[in-house]
Amino acid sequence: MMNQKTKVLVTGGTGFLAVQTISQLLRNGYSVNTTLRDLNRKRELWENVQELGVAKDDRLEVFQADLTEDKGWADAVKDCEYILHMASPFPQVQPEDENELIVPARDGVLRVLKEAVLAKVKRVVLTSSFAAVGYSRKPEGYVFNETDWTDPKDENLPYIKSKTIAELTFWEFAKENPGLLEYAVVNPVGIFGPYVGKDISTSIGMIQNVIDGKIKEDPGFTFGVVDVRDVVDLHLEVMLNPKAKGERFIASSESVLSFSDIADLIKKERPNLSSLVHNLKPTHPSSYIKISNEKAKKTFNWNPRSANEAILATVDNIR
Repeated sequence: MMNQKTKVLVTGGTGFLAVQTISQLLRNGYSVNTTLRDLNRKRELWENVQELGVAKDDRLEVFQADLTEDKGWADAVKDCEYILHMASPFPQVQPEDENELIVPARDGVLRVLKEAVLAKVKRVVLTSSFAAVGYSRKPEGYVFNETDWTDPKDENLPYIKSKTIAELTFWEFAKENPGLLEYAVVNPVGIFGPYVGKDISTSIGMIQNVIDGKIKEDPGFTFGVVDVRDVVDLHLEVMLNPKAKGERFIASSESVLSFSDIADLIKKERPNLSSLVHNLKPTHPSSYIKISNEKAKKTFNWNPRSANEAILATVDNIR
């Protein structure tokens, strides 16, 4: 993988996953372009990358580009062999108008793909989400896999709709433009683990709220958990491996957790925080969602960390 001549575009450079991915690519010898909506955050990006152990050098170039505008994307894509399109709106509070998320997510995908074609990029990997897989009703006990889709017509949060519509747009473009690019998708569940910087992702914020005692009762739903370091590894596999062409891969550990599971884990493994965390009524077993990660494991010999390890890495970063 050591090839300084190979350039990769990672969009949305200050994102939780993106900054870890940029750092790993630089460690592996790649040159990296990345995009920011606001170049005033360039210094922050560099500080985060350096905190992850990467010395500042000229292999990382930063470009200003917004998902809602054409400006800047051609420069960002130029000379790149691969694109990891990670930029997507993910608000702490869901907007009243779902189009505030849907339009930039969908249009951003099209902007990146069109520029990728013009720049003769080899492969584009879209960071989608389990939101695009598992938010339409299935029978109890059903195991979600890569053949499943959330129906965009279902009543769901704007974020879930935005990720679903963005990925559908990606595959529609692929179908209409075969042979111009190689296309692949990663669908992570909730991403946890060590983080840097001041931006707290929604998933990290969930753990923060448990530790701060803001979660006083279990909301009664469960979610998949994956460590950010494993999601980075999977992206690099999907970027390079011929077997990934035209495929989508769920990124998840073996387990799903509830808020009560997380509270119990923190109390048991980090007893110094026990007094801060509320006792939560256990979630009913029938509420546990089932998610298969077999495709990624078998295709790439990918072996993610446990859900508990990912959560505790988050906790240790917060405290």
